[in-house]
Amino acid sequence: MSTVGLGIPTPRSMTAAAPSDVPTQGPLRDTFGRVAKDLRVSVTDRCNLRCTYCMPAEGLDWMPNDAVLSADELIRVLTVAVRDLGIERIRFTGGEPLLRRDLEQVIGAVAALPRRPEIAITTNGLGLTRRIDGLVAAGLSRINISLDTVDRERFAQITRRDRLDDVLAGLAAAKRAGLDPVKVNAVLPDRADLDAIPDLLAYCLEQGYELRIIEQMPLDADHAWQRARMVTADEILATLRTRFDLLPDPAPRGSAPAATWIVDGHRTSRGPAKVGVIASVTRPFCGDCDRTRLTADGSLRNCLFASSETDLRAVLRTLPDDEVDAAIAALWRTDMWQKAPGHEVNAAGFVQPTRPMSAIGG
Repeated sequence: MSTVGLGIPTPRSMTAAAPSDVPTQGPLRDTFGRVAKDLRVSVTDRCNLRCTYCMPAEGLDWMPNDAVLSADELIRVLTVAVRDLGIERIRFTGGEPLLRRDLEQVIGAVAALPRRPEIAITTNGLGLTRRIDGLVAAGLSRINISLDTVDRERFAQITRRDRLDDVLAGLAAAKRAGLDPVKVNAVLPDRADLDAIPDLLAYCLEQGYELRIIEQMPLDADHAWQRARMVTADEILATLRTRFDLLPDPAPRGSAPAATWIVDGHRTSRGPAKVGVIASVTRPFCGDCDRTRLTADGSLRNCLFASSETDLRAVLRTLPDDEVDAAIAALWRTDMWQKAPGHEVNAAGFVQPTRPMSAIGG
C-alpha cells in the first residue's frame, strides 16, 4: 500500500453560486476569449506501469471502484459536452485507459452521437494488440502511445517493468489497424537520458511514427520535480540537431500543445516526417489553450495545474433525472469561466497540484 495519497482537492459544490456574467448558452468560453473544444477524459487512475516521474514503485492508493464514473454516467456527461457545449475532440486517458474493460462501449456511444467528435486515446500500449481492432471498430481515430526509450534496460528502469516488447508490439498493431499517424509520447526523466533521444527519433522515423517529446512537468505523486533536473525544449532540440536537420514546420500550430519541426530528408506516407516538442514549462502555450478536463471520479478541471475542481458526480447521482443535463452544462460553463490566464508554473508562488498526473489524466 502506498504512503502517497490521491490528493483530491475539495471540489466546488453543485450548489455554489456562479458569477452573474457566466454565459448560459453557446460554447465553453472563459473570460480571456478562449473556447474549449478539446476534452481530456480520464477513465481510470490505475496504471500497470510505475514510471519514476509519475508514481512511487508501490503505486498509489487507487480510487474506490464506486467513486469512478460508470460507463453510463460517463456517456451522459460526454453527450452533454458534445451536444450542448461544443466539444469537438475527446481524448481518453488515465492512468492507463486500457484498464477500463468497457472503453469500447464508451467510445462507441460517443462515436454514435449526431455530431461525432474526433476520438483519441493516450495509452502505454500494454495489451493494445488485443484491443486495437475493437477500439477502431468502436470509433477510435487517433492514438498516442507512451515510449520514453528503446533501450530495454533503461525502459525497465524508468517504468519498473520489463515490458518494452509489449509497447513496441502495441505501436505496430496501431499502425496495422490504420491509425495514421501513430504518435509516440516521450518524457525524459533525467538529464542523462538526453543523449539517447536521437536514437528514439531514429526508431520512430524508421517505423513511420511521429515523435512528441514532453518537458517533464511538476505533476509527480512524490512532488520531487525539480526545475534544475528538467530537460528543456532548447536542450532537446539542440541534441536532436546533432544528428538531424530540423526545419520550421510551416503548418499553423493553432491550439496544439506541440510545436513541430520537419525532419529534413525524411518522409512518411503523409508527407515530410515531423517531430514535436511540448514545452509546457519553458514555452507555455496557455494563451491558445482550448482544453477542459474530466477526472475519472467525475470532477471538472479547467487546467492541468488547477487547484480547484467542480464535482459532476454528485449531480449525476443525486439530482432528478430531468435536471441532470442542464445542471452539468451550467456547472461546466461556470468552471470554464473561472479558468486562469495561465498555469503559473514559472511564477514565484506556484504550488504543485495535489493530484498527480495519474489521477488527473494526461
